Formats: sequence, C-alpha cells, structure tokens
Amino acid sequence: MREHLAPEPRGRAGGHRAAEHPWRRELPAAWRTQVIVPIAFEIHCDAELAAQRVFGRDADGACCYYAHEWMLSEPCSDDDEEFYLRAAAGEAVTAWLLRDERWLVRRVVIGNDACGPGQVFYVLSETMPR
Repeated sequence: MREHLAPEPRGRAGGHRAAEHPWRRELPAAWRTQVIVPIAFEIHCDAELAAQRVFGRDADGACCYYAHEWMLSEPCSDDDEEFYLRAAAGEAVTAWLLRDERWLVRRVVIGNDACGPGQVFYVLSETMPR
C-alpha cells in the first residue's frame, strides 16, 4: 500500500523538481530500473538541529522516495587552544520505492568514532522508513 503523506509543518519546506535533487546518488545501479521515479520533492530542513527530511512523490502524489539525516556535533581540540566541531553521532537514511511495492533502504550510522564514513547497509522493507 502506497502512502500519501502531508508535508510536515515544522521547519522550512520547499518543492523541487527531480532534475534538481540528487535522489539517485546512492541508488545502486542494479536497482535503477526497478524504482518508481519521483517527479517532485518536499524538503524540510531544521538548521538548529542539523536535520533534513525529504519526500519524493510520483505523478499521483504518492510517496516513492524518502530521505532523512541528522547529525550531532561536539567541540574538540587537539591542543586545548583551538576548538572545532566534530560529528559525534548521526544517521542518514535514503529509501526508494520499488515497482513490487517494497522499499530499498540505505542506512548510514555514524557512531562516537565519526572520523570514518560510518557503517553503510542496504535492506528491503515492506514499509517506508520514518
């Protein structure tokens, strides 16, 4: 069952066409012919929380692409004089609706040792992530 979602009122939302959004960037090539292509996007940002949520919709207005990301930062110093922010924890989730009504979900989890790219994994799901 495909979901029709209303945009969330919190944060700033903007509509974008598919040509303006990199929705295919993390989609494995083997799956590209199996996804429903979004034609419009709703992007909700919260700069104070360093978070973003994206809904991609097909021609009928049904959600066929979903993404969210958030990041927590903490102050660090190598010499106790200059401080900078480093990623302490975070998550990035991207999901594409497949033609067989399953979702291909890509999740990246960033833990306390955020110097690396984080752990990336793909799963198939019967429901859209939230």
